[in-house]
Amino acid sequence: MVNNLDIDNLIKKVDSKYSLVIGVAKRARDITDNSEALVHSNSQKSVTVALKELDRDKINITR
Repeated sequence: MVNNLDIDNLIKKVDSKYSLVIGVAKRARDITDNSEALVHSNSQKSVTVALKELDRDKINITR
């Protein structure tokens, strides 16, 4: 688990684990480039914030 996030549940929200990695990486890059985070997080890491956004259904990852 990454900061209490269940990776198995996150993978169910996308079509494959590869889509999860690519989609979260793209969103993390957007956050790093000063895009507004859609959820509050104590973490300063953009990947963790992106994972929390996906977990809380704030973003969708599609092919």
